[in-house]
Amino acid sequence: MKLDGKTVLITGGASGIGKATVLEFARCGARVICADINETKAAEVAKEAAAGGTAAEVVALDMADAKSVRRAAADVIARHQRVDVLVNAAGYGDIQPFIDNAPDYMDRVIAINLGGLVHLTQALLPPMIAAGKGKIVNVSSDAGRVGSGGETVYAAAKGGVIAFTKSLAREVARYAINVNCVCPGPTDTPMLATRSEKLREAFIKAIPFRRFAKPQEIADAILFFASARSDYVTGQVLSISGGLTFAG
Repeated sequence: MKLDGKTVLITGGASGIGKATVLEFARCGARVICADINETKAAEVAKEAAAGGTAAEVVALDMADAKSVRRAAADVIARHQRVDVLVNAAGYGDIQPFIDNAPDYMDRVIAINLGGLVHLTQALLPPMIAAGKGKIVNVSSDAGRVGSGGETVYAAAKGGVIAFTKSLAREVARYAINVNCVCPGPTDTPMLATRSEKLREAFIKAIPFRRFAKPQEIADAILFFASARSDYVTGQVLSISGGLTFAG
């Protein structure tokens, strides 16, 4: 699939699913903006793209800080007029009983996974509406579809992303803007690597394919929703879990 000439902004682009998406979209010919709080790692991703004969820009933003998000959006619009594709891939969460969640932790989980996404999307929408086209792909989680013990606030925020996707899709369809959502199951990312070995083994036993998703496999689904092949698809939620949650 080709994205020649398309300007694409990808949050959480410095690692995991976001990084795989940055590199894949760059290979497809897009002008990719790798947005992340970690500028050093984002710059490394840009260097990796350059080594492969493609290119990616870097923009710093803190998804937990609405002002940072809106400043970054304004900077991107000033340089590119608009983004054709927005991929909200940034995420954050830990495994612990809800009763043990500190207030600051809960606020941060909600801000990064939902609040920052909402602010960034709103800030980048006006040029899309003016152009009468655009694609928004939100990365939620199967935790938001079916729940996940030890991730209650994370699941709540990701569930909010699903509801946001469906509602926004209804609002902006009149402008030929598509809004869709992918829900990864356990994926081989730095976040998963922080989980206990016991938990990772339990996941493997529960996944029918008996393996974790590769970040590239999530990027492939995001690419479909960002491409012309999904022009008549909006408000949809795609689970990518190796069969773990197909009954959910």
